[in-house]
Amino acid sequence: MPEPSILVVDDETEIREGLELLLGSEAYQVTLADCAEAALARLDERPFDVILLDVSLPDRNGIELLKDIRGRDPSVSIILITAYGSINMAREAFKSGALDYITKPWSNDELLAQISQALDTRRLREENLQLKRALKQRYNFPNIIGKSDKVLAMLDLVRQVAPSRSTVLIYGESGTGKELIAKAIHSASPRAERPFVPINTGSMPVDLLESLLFGHVRGAFTGAVAPKKGLFEVADQGTLFLDEISTIGPETQAKLLRVMQEREFMRLGGTETIKTDVRILAASNADLATMVRDGRFREDLYHRLNVINIQLPPLRERKEDVPLLVVHFLAYYCHENQKPERRFNPAAMRLLIDYDWPGNVRELENVVERAVVLSSTEWMGPDLLPESVRTRELLPGVRLPAPALLSAGASGGTFSAPGSLAQPPGLATILEEVERRLILDMLERTAWNQTEAAERFQIPLSTLNQKIKRLGIDPRRRNRTATAPGDSETEAATSARAAVRE
Repeated sequence: MPEPSILVVDDETEIREGLELLLGSEAYQVTLADCAEAALARLDERPFDVILLDVSLPDRNGIELLKDIRGRDPSVSIILITAYGSINMAREAFKSGALDYITKPWSNDELLAQISQALDTRRLREENLQLKRALKQRYNFPNIIGKSDKVLAMLDLVRQVAPSRSTVLIYGESGTGKELIAKAIHSASPRAERPFVPINTGSMPVDLLESLLFGHVRGAFTGAVAPKKGLFEVADQGTLFLDEISTIGPETQAKLLRVMQEREFMRLGGTETIKTDVRILAASNADLATMVRDGRFREDLYHRLNVINIQLPPLRERKEDVPLLVVHFLAYYCHENQKPERRFNPAAMRLLIDYDWPGNVRELENVVERAVVLSSTEWMGPDLLPESVRTRELLPGVRLPAPALLSAGASGGTFSAPGSLAQPPGLATILEEVERRLILDMLERTAWNQTEAAERFQIPLSTLNQKIKRLGIDPRRRNRTATAPGDSETEAATSARAAVRE
């Protein structure tokens, strides 16, 4: 993907050269212009992602030039450069189509942050313009790839709810495509031509999240030198997608509830009430009903969000869709990487179908892309699959060959598994018990600190949480006194670990 392109328009040589050096060091493609006429000439030659535009130019006023640029390229993000800052100038700049402005002298870190935000804004605009086409070409909406009963039932529900303005709560594990479903709902709604604005609320500081959602007035906090619109204003008449809604704090929950009830809000630090018409779509991989019972999520907000509930099935529950997804991603990434047609041989395809895909469709897509990039021939075998797919992984150092490998090698021939990995009755149960004891042992050693336990196992915390749920480990055991080294459970886990390694 080409580096983002930036046009710098300023009549001061030192500023142009300084910006060229700064932006070039950040891997941006930089083009310079010293006046309005030169800037328009550069725009005739090629499009740009971001334009840094000085307000005072020798041949023309920068804000007037801004309006001309907007007429040529409505999607370009423009940041005005000025030697002074005033609220009137900011209002005029925003009215004319500027994304932001910065005053001389500026902080390089602040400028780079603004450019990064500008690039994100341009990407968002382009995605909105291409949303319907992208969904059809890459994701085949409304026939989102899948023929399983669960997928077809989900799509029926999506088609029914799309025309309404009702709030939709989308549940699903990480990687199941919650944002994709939200985009599908938006694109099939009367708001399809208006903005679709996604925001991931996970682990975001309260002040930053509220500033992003509701905007802020000048002086609302340190560094707020000009008012800024929030996403509720950006998404007006469109759709706002709140991902990881379970992570927002109580204060923000209360403000969000007010917007949903009254369809109005105030910017951070402001007193003016702003009306908004936004459809809310939210997603969570946590059970909000349980969080309500535990007092961690407002009940009234939960009921506001849970008007319509869509459950996304994990990939392990619709394995008949795996081959369809594989073929789709193969076609996409062969085209993306300019490679001839690629296919998985039967042994590799069997492994892909047998794998449980804890990372769901996103993980499958990454595996297919990796195989295409590393391949040198049309037919791709198990050697191009990650080790986690070629083996059924328990924990680091504790693995069982996947079923396809127990019966067929890469060439399709058969072979016998080692005696210790033969298929005696109850093997799956034995292995689950081994894994369960290993996890319990580590949880006891870390005083039931799951984050520390995951770090010691060298696996993601989400993977450990999935294993804990699958194995029926009760987190309430953490209230027990930690098991001392050498007791029966630790010894059992140690023996199990040694047995598996042998």
